Amino acid sequence: MEVTSALAASQAFTRSPLSFQQQKPTEDGIPRSFYDLEKPLITNLDDIDSQSSTSQSSSEQDQDQQSSSSQSSPPTEDQPPLSDFEKALLHPQPTSAPYPLPPAPTPISVLPLDLKTPDSFVPRDPALIRLTGVHPFNVEAPLTPLYDQGFLTTLNLHYVRNHGPVPQVHDADALSWSFTIEGLCSSPITLTLADLISSRFEDEVVSYPVTLVCAGNRRKEQNQVRKSKGFSWGAAGLSTSLWTGLPLGHLLSLAGVNTRKGKFVHFEGADALPNGYYGTSVKLSHAMDPERGMMISWLMNGLPLHPDHGKPLRVIIPGMIGGRSVKWLRKIIISDKPSENWYHIYDNRVLPTTISPEESGNGTEEMVQIWKDERYAIYDLNTNSAVVYPQHEETVQIQDGATYELKGYAYAGGGKRVTRMEISLDQGKTWLLGNISYPEDLYRTETESRIYGGRLDLSQNGRDASFCWCFWSLALPVGTLAGASDIVVRAMDEAMMVQPRDMYWSVLGMMNNPWFRVVIHHDTTSNTLRFEHPTQPALQPGGWMERVKRSGGDLTNGFWGERQAGGETLTNPITSPPEKEISLTNPAISREVSLEELRSHDSEASPWFVLNGEVYDGTAFLEGHPGGAASIINAAAQDISDEFLAIHSENAKAMMPRYHIGTLPPSSLPLVSLPTPSSPPATPRPSFLHPKQWLPATLISKTKVSPNTKIFTFTLQHATQTLGLPVGQHLLVRLSSPETIIRAYTPISPGSLPTGTLSLLIKIYPPSPDSPSSGGKMTLALDALPLRSPVEFKGPVGKFLYLSPGLCSVNSKQRNVTKLVMICAGSGITPIFQVLRAILSSPPSLDPTKCLVLDGNRVEEDILCRDELDAMARGNKERMELVYSLSRPQASWQGRKGRMDRPFFESAVGKPDPEGKTLVLVCGPEGLERAIRETFTGRGGLGWDEGDVVFF
Repeated sequence: MEVTSALAASQAFTRSPLSFQQQKPTEDGIPRSFYDLEKPLITNLDDIDSQSSTSQSSSEQDQDQQSSSSQSSPPTEDQPPLSDFEKALLHPQPTSAPYPLPPAPTPISVLPLDLKTPDSFVPRDPALIRLTGVHPFNVEAPLTPLYDQGFLTTLNLHYVRNHGPVPQVHDADALSWSFTIEGLCSSPITLTLADLISSRFEDEVVSYPVTLVCAGNRRKEQNQVRKSKGFSWGAAGLSTSLWTGLPLGHLLSLAGVNTRKGKFVHFEGADALPNGYYGTSVKLSHAMDPERGMMISWLMNGLPLHPDHGKPLRVIIPGMIGGRSVKWLRKIIISDKPSENWYHIYDNRVLPTTISPEESGNGTEEMVQIWKDERYAIYDLNTNSAVVYPQHEETVQIQDGATYELKGYAYAGGGKRVTRMEISLDQGKTWLLGNISYPEDLYRTETESRIYGGRLDLSQNGRDASFCWCFWSLALPVGTLAGASDIVVRAMDEAMMVQPRDMYWSVLGMMNNPWFRVVIHHDTTSNTLRFEHPTQPALQPGGWMERVKRSGGDLTNGFWGERQAGGETLTNPITSPPEKEISLTNPAISREVSLEELRSHDSEASPWFVLNGEVYDGTAFLEGHPGGAASIINAAAQDISDEFLAIHSENAKAMMPRYHIGTLPPSSLPLVSLPTPSSPPATPRPSFLHPKQWLPATLISKTKVSPNTKIFTFTLQHATQTLGLPVGQHLLVRLSSPETIIRAYTPISPGSLPTGTLSLLIKIYPPSPDSPSSGGKMTLALDALPLRSPVEFKGPVGKFLYLSPGLCSVNSKQRNVTKLVMICAGSGITPIFQVLRAILSSPPSLDPTKCLVLDGNRVEEDILCRDELDAMARGNKERMELVYSLSRPQASWQGRKGRMDRPFFESAVGKPDPEGKTLVLVCGPEGLERAIRETFTGRGGLGWDEGDVVFF
């Protein structure tokens, strides 16, 4: 086997290889990395055009140099010398071998799309299809180029599944990157990447190909049948690379793993996410089994791991879903139980198909136990296949004697081999056998080979397991295809498990593997065939499933929503039920309300408002409105359609018919608004907020205070203007492009001081897991907003007010208090902080109100406003007690551990105040609010009156 630089042309094995640019020249016979993280090609939006032209000319220059000489060249200004990290990891690479070698990758750079994201340092290929918007980065390649690249996939087209920002690891720090092996083992150890590549482990290093597959591969098909909680992968959520590293079982043996007590191996990465670090687990017996091929890897196709793929160190778990191969590895823990990591429990599961997306998120104890049930966790891949040729929308001329070769891929899980590929042209009545090629087998013939510093484990260890995709094909007369209405394919593995005919829909849309069906359309005018795949990835239109659904067909009717076998139409076609639309009106009401009558009810005594042209009387709901009476009073005589529909739940909408009193004439609807002043007032308003007008403020800064939380600061209309927000109240924020989004927030800036600014502490909620629609619309929109952008505000709103020392107002009713129990979680600290600051700003002699603050979070980094809270507690020990509680603390945490549950509240808060001078203030996620209602005011609870527990 010849060994030279990797700059030679890609080997002939790849099928219809794409035209790749060559890598940069080598130094000391070692191939250069094709990305340079320390000097991204694009660093500023203003430089995009000039950088693009520079990058292009540099690439052309590199190619010219390479075509003239294959020898190494001295470093230039555009080609800095190899870092110590690269020198330590890179090896001379073969240019010919009896097995497939990686195609030469294309140079890549940081893309303009990523410059405003946390991944602004990560170079990427623009050909990849983004499935969840700009960030986080979740992508697949176009299906045909992925297949044409051949058995091994370059970095350029390798799929990526990121749950959040990519951890940035500089070359200077990469060799010292460390991870621990701990838990049920006699000799816990900490190892660095430098340790792994040292002579100590030199003989143990292995290299072999592994196909990684996202459990969401082909999910777009499930989302067409019924929307799951995952985003829409096409059929290219898989890729194959040559991975180099150390066998996991060998490292576990060094740590003295207890195989009698230990049952599971936990992995944890360094990607800080909204629900903690990403982590998962596999069975210990599988980890110790050489036939399972698990490894800790630092090279991908002979190059150091790219940031998107785990730089500098990751786990590779062959034969299992990609979600088990943890990137940016930090911890390995041996345990007697499966991982309790949030992402292990609430991601990569196939729940029973009876559970709807709505039920799956209701947070009941029963549903939590369903999520935790290991029977529903996904480990091994299932058998799957897809058609690549004919391509989607490909046309073929019908000619006598012409043939067409059908092509595609297939894979199985758990080390099993695909043994049969079947193709049907009559919807499964009869089948044809396809031809299968197994490039992975070529690696088994080399008994002495080493590549990228590792021995070929498939050959030298005699491993029989199959962990890679295979390719199938079948040549057929075009005339035979012309006689069919579709092509369906299915694969079978060596355990005789075959792809099912019908889809098993589940709430996360995982493991979709029914027959892959391509529809054949006949154009008699042009005498051609046109082929239509089931779907196209992400939001790309196209595919027969979308077409059938759009025409009212039922994709689950047993005939793919179209025709019965044989061509006859369904006598009673089943159509999808229309989405349930909630009526906001009372059909018995036919009264017309004049504009004058509406305006006469512009008061807190009898507030009427307009919603979608209908008039409602909010008087009866003044006391019960969750947002306080002010929310309704401020809407009096106004059209609140945008605000109502943007904020309110389906339950709130269902309540509206009982308050419906009539219809406003269409001619009056444009007049239902406050007049806009023709010129600004001579004297600037002393306070900013207006209860009935949306007023703009300008975004001037975004300050990161935790991995997922930022302070957004806005300037008001003038420097001495106050916000005008009473203590305990909140304001509404409105963004109107491309859709109207309105949310309520409590600022951390003081509401009564003339600062001229407004500051909001906001936690950013990215899409999770596998679902772009699950992200926080407002938080993501604000985070993407450029500086100097206007944002609209209105207020104040809310049902709670801290009026003066010891005096509160709840739903417009005054309450004397001597103690406030403040319970919050995450960003729910903001209204608590506002009230706490107002109380403690007065000396104890003026305001002796006692404050008990219970702040619950997952990890220590999630505690917001911590420095300010700690300072308040230290300076006010007689009035303030502060308790932090972490549900997933690190070992160094000295505070309370565990969730804020009933035993905790019984101990910390206890029974209600018999004098009625204690209020409980709550702000947090739905799960916390639900638990507090059950614990404090529910049947069998602590006995608190509902009026004594206030939810912001």
